[in-house]
Amino acid sequence: MRRILVVGASGAGKTALAGELARRLDLPLIHLDRHYWRPGWTAPAPADFRAEVAALAARPAWIMDGTYASTLDLRLPRADLLVLCDTSRLRCLVRIVRRRWAHRAARRPDLPEGCPERLDLDFLPHVWRFPRDSRPRVLAALAEHAPGLPVRRLRGRRDAARLLTDVGK
Repeated sequence: MRRILVVGASGAGKTALAGELARRLDLPLIHLDRHYWRPGWTAPAPADFRAEVAALAARPAWIMDGTYASTLDLRLPRADLLVLCDTSRLRCLVRIVRRRWAHRAARRPDLPEGCPERLDLDFLPHVWRFPRDSRPRVLAALAEHAPGLPVRRLRGRRDAARLLTDVGK
């Protein structure tokens, strides 16, 4: 495996898992949040972001962390494995609150400069609706753009530990 795509709701554990996969497999780590957000949490033009993601996905090897459903058509066909972090909504929300507290004084390493960690109350409903809104979009993109791509669905820490054990073999 040279290209692994890690997707899921915010707070599902994507970033930590992607970092550990990159370390164990000695592959470059790409946090899409670092490529998407501009200082002050400003979003890029969609065409600019798609062009950047296309260039990132064209690289020969990577662990890519981030759902960004609008670019799955570019990334899924290039991936060797899709990891869907399908953690419970409540656990995701708790992790988001903890993460905000843990990074209150320092920038998260997976975010770009000028984007301090924040607890955006408008964002929390998006996380809560991930299973209803975003998961189906991921699965539809998978069926359309990479129907034969292997998928590992992780519902919790045990599943993640099994994946890490399996990739180490």
